[in-house]
Amino acid sequence: MGYLEDIKLNIRESDCPFFLDSDIEAYYAKNGRDVKKTSYECLLVKAQDTTLSVSGLSCGDTSKYFRRLAQMYRPIHSGTLNGGW
Repeated sequence: MGYLEDIKLNIRESDCPFFLDSDIEAYYAKNGRDVKKTSYECLLVKAQDTTLSVSGLSCGDTSKYFRRLAQMYRPIHSGTLNGGW
């Protein structure tokens, strides 16, 4: 599998299509060609409030679901914090 397919799998693109391939490729380049960082950012974008209501038909908000998925790919920063005096 290539990076594009890996990212699409991570962000559940087949279940809930949101991005064009060119969008994912742009996020991939922006994130230093890192699949996990790209997956994290794309999931955060998908996590925007997605409530939809049209003529009495409503679709629930999926933002919490995508935020939970994003936590799986959140970059872990480690290091020493420099304290003051």
